Amino acid sequence: MNTRPDWDEYFMSIARLVSTRSTCLRRQVGAVLVREKQILSTGYNGAPHRLEHCTPETCLRQARHIPSGVQQELCRGLHAEQNVIIQAALHGVNTSRSILYCTHKPCVLCAKMIINAGIIRIVFAHPYPDPLGDEMIKEAGLEVAVFEGRCN
Repeated sequence: MNTRPDWDEYFMSIARLVSTRSTCLRRQVGAVLVREKQILSTGYNGAPHRLEHCTPETCLRQARHIPSGVQQELCRGLHAEQNVIIQAALHGVNTSRSILYCTHKPCVLCAKMIINAGIIRIVFAHPYPDPLGDEMIKEAGLEVAVFEGRCN
């Protein structure tokens, strides 16, 4: 009996582990960027480097009761997808023709970055309410897969 995970399960498990580093109060998100079965970079959601982590006092979204999927600019944190692309750029890693494994479906802001970074496939486990992001990803012709296996 083979108990080895398939590649999607393997990389989604890593994305889930990466999400445990998140400093966001509302949602723990992790992302892994992969090409040819090799990890290029990882990212999780939270405040930029050298800035204070999110707290109940600094979270504008929580204080103003802003729901998910709207007014993403009112947040001190970066999304995991943004951080995975930024980390690749910081270290001079080419993201073209790569696959993004992410614990959550990307929002429209991340979708635009994903498209321009040359990512060709997105695998995610949890939904996120952003129809415009979905439209842009579809229009760009990216492959999207909802991960339904275990990623723990």
